[in-house]
Amino acid sequence: MILQDLLNLVQIELPDIPNFIMFLVALLLSILVGRYTPSIVRIFLNRFSPGQSSPIANNFIKPVQGPFRMAGTFLLISLSMVWLQPEYPGLYNFFRPFVDFATIFSVAWLVSRLFRQGVRIYGIDLLRRLGREVDELLLVFETLVNVVIGFIAMLAFAQSQNFNIVGLIASLGIGGVALGLAAQTILEQLLSTIVIYLDRPFIPGEYIRLNNGQLCRVESVGLRSTKIRTAAKSTLIIVPNSKLIKEEIENVSRAKKVMVLLYLDFVRLLSEEDAALVKQVVTKCTNSLFGIDPGSTSIHFSGGAVDDNGRSQRFSANRARVTFFILGSNDNSIQLRKRLLELANDSVAEQLQAYGIEFTVQDPTIYVESPVTL
Repeated sequence: MILQDLLNLVQIELPDIPNFIMFLVALLLSILVGRYTPSIVRIFLNRFSPGQSSPIANNFIKPVQGPFRMAGTFLLISLSMVWLQPEYPGLYNFFRPFVDFATIFSVAWLVSRLFRQGVRIYGIDLLRRLGREVDELLLVFETLVNVVIGFIAMLAFAQSQNFNIVGLIASLGIGGVALGLAAQTILEQLLSTIVIYLDRPFIPGEYIRLNNGQLCRVESVGLRSTKIRTAAKSTLIIVPNSKLIKEEIENVSRAKKVMVLLYLDFVRLLSEEDAALVKQVVTKCTNSLFGIDPGSTSIHFSGGAVDDNGRSQRFSANRARVTFFILGSNDNSIQLRKRLLELANDSVAEQLQAYGIEFTVQDPTIYVESPVTL
């Protein structure tokens, strides 16, 4: 109602400007202003919460500027559609579903990315404070929440288009029972395909190893079957999806092993006893992390002083290079382990400060992805 009143007010003040021209102007302004949505959100944060604006902006707004811009742009475009409704109902009814779809799902994408940032920043720390082990279940929970967000977005879009949700669900339920009785095998194939698309144990282009030890490359995932090409003979094998989800498949391409290089610069020179203490604390903290290759931690000290004759004095060092390997199945799990590594750095700093040893971590931390052994 407020928007309509403003529209009527503008129409009174500018009676000679056609609504279509006003719509084009509003559309252009929506695209221009939408690009500055992150900055506008920062201004509101500074206005209503000046003390917390900087951490929130760095943790939530800066990493997801793209979704913020897209959601803000489509929201403004949706508002500008009111200029078409009075005099151009045909155009309005034609474009309205597309605009509603883009607006709802851009907002859903933004909410999903914000939730992901919240899990990465606060969820991991909360689990550790509660004494819980951080593992892949956190990623499963994140996926489930994203599914719920997507489902709510679909319901919102259906509601905006005046779909009969209850009748549609009821008809799908009755049709599903009939389909299950008439074509149980086809339904099993389709459900298996849905499981593969949701769980994503492999995607086209990845190498997998089947139960018989055969190495294959995934060509495509269809509605009923998956096409895989053997590495030895380059022949194409078509495997039903219902069979694949029952097999134990080794995904070779996702056997990611990322080497991490950390450089610790100490405030003072370390003695041999201090170096042994640093090695003990760092090794304990890294080996206890979920997803770290056990026993891979290596620490090398450097920067020892020498006397005027060039002969080495007793052991002393002011820098340590820490190397170890992070294991993960996909980019999300690698990012999760990187966040755990940040928390481990804080734990190492706290423990060493208790012994009077202070250090700074040289930025940036170096990550080197190791090649996959086929």
